[in-house]
Amino acid sequence: MVKVVLLGAGNLAYHLTHHMLNSTTIQLIQVYNRSIEKIEYLKNDVSITNNLNQLKEADIYIICVSDAVISELSSHLNFPTKLVVHTSGATSVNDLKSNSEKGVLYFPQSFSKDKKIDFNTLPVCIESTSKNGFSLLKNFSKEFSKNTYLINSDQRKTIHLAAVFVNNFVNHLFYNAEQICNKQAIPFEILQPLIMETVTKLEKISVYDAQTGPAKRNDTNTINNHKALLTNTQLEIYTLLTKSIQETYGKKL
Repeated sequence: MVKVVLLGAGNLAYHLTHHMLNSTTIQLIQVYNRSIEKIEYLKNDVSITNNLNQLKEADIYIICVSDAVISELSSHLNFPTKLVVHTSGATSVNDLKSNSEKGVLYFPQSFSKDKKIDFNTLPVCIESTSKNGFSLLKNFSKEFSKNTYLINSDQRKTIHLAAVFVNNFVNHLFYNAEQICNKQAIPFEILQPLIMETVTKLEKISVYDAQTGPAKRNDTNTINNHKALLTNTQLEIYTLLTKSIQETYGKKL
């Protein structure tokens, strides 16, 4: 059984903690967070601490904190024969400053505490600076997902960038669409089947072929009518995306 210490209390840490507490092959022996109040709810299930000097001995130390503090936090982990990993998509494995074997366990997914995650459906990207670390991390990752990918730091940064486009930017577009609906007291739920269709059809056709709409058709009348309904910020977004679609499909601007 693999012994794990988890450091952090954010959204990913929350889901990893609960997954490991329910695992029969992973023993979560401790959770660390600088603010002990954020992990008090775990005190009846696992050892908790806010003191790095009191970390227990484990096989893997998983750092789930914001990118900006990964290097500083990892520099306090002096475990030469153990594996220390971070979970960031945009941070190099070399940013780990621990005296240890080093690795990365990255899930390209958006995590929210109030939305349950099925790890079995997720891809997991792993990287390690040593053969021993890679072997341990590969076996460990199988306890979360059947879809394990060996991805280096440069590739992972690219995945993270692409993920921002398909998740963060798209969600912001949903927000703008909701605001547009709200102006006319239109329930946003009317658009939910369209949102689902936009995603699910990508299982059968390419992203390029899936594009529809007035920008692809170069329907200038509809485009101009749309623009008249938008706020200044929405107009900037609409114009930029319309131009990009038209250029992609070779329409005259």
